[in-house]
Amino acid sequence: MEFLTEKLLIIALFIFIIHSIETLAYAVRLSGARVKMIASALSLFNIMVIVSRLANMMQQPFTGSLIDTAPKENALEFVETQFRILIGASTVGTLFGIILLPTFIALFSRAIIHLSEEKGSVPSLMKRIFSLQYIKRGITHFSLPKFSYLQDTRVKDIPIKLFCVNMIITAIYTIGVLSALYAALIAPERASTAIMASGLINGIATILLVIFIDPKISVIADDVVNQRGSYNKLKNMSLMMVTSRLLGTVLAQLLFIWGAEYIAWFTKFIV
Repeated sequence: MEFLTEKLLIIALFIFIIHSIETLAYAVRLSGARVKMIASALSLFNIMVIVSRLANMMQQPFTGSLIDTAPKENALEFVETQFRILIGASTVGTLFGIILLPTFIALFSRAIIHLSEEKGSVPSLMKRIFSLQYIKRGITHFSLPKFSYLQDTRVKDIPIKLFCVNMIITAIYTIGVLSALYAALIAPERASTAIMASGLINGIATILLVIFIDPKISVIADDVVNQRGSYNKLKNMSLMMVTSRLLGTVLAQLLFIWGAEYIAWFTKFIV
């Protein structure tokens, strides 16, 4: 049975979109600080989060069906290969988001200003953004990342602890659902318990993100707006965070099986 199916490619596309959007979300804070409109930037950020969560909700049932359609023989190896492809899609999606980051900073800066001009009306903003004139103008702002962005970055200025924490959180978030589903194959007698554990894992990862990561970036962005900090510092911090996010998706490949085995072991104490 061929493991590279049409369904797997569709799920990989959803995961690609999710991680691209979540990487590009860093452009929102940079754009908000750039035009001194953080609150309006957060409104756009919330729209991106909704799109990401919707894509995540849509892919989860399809991902679960990969377990149901796995062959009886060599099911573990078959599903592992499929899930590793999905984790790879998260890496590619994150890398794609990094490549588009400079372009989206320029586009979001204008979108934030347009949102203000439209008096906060998101439907009016969407109508304006998806107009042919705006799309043509947006194409002219396309630019690839340049090494000059890193010219003011020094290794000693990189908060190593924050870098590692964000990398680990990203890895946990990337494999949360996949490890739980795989644990259902490892311990079929506790399959339902293992699958439901995915919500707890992703919930913990989200809480850690909100407690340790988001406040630090937000404070630096506020300092830029209030002229207490430099935009370059915020830009360097954002580049550092997307880099640690990319490495986190790679780390997820290493933690995937370990995470599944841990979930399968932990379910013994619940059932």
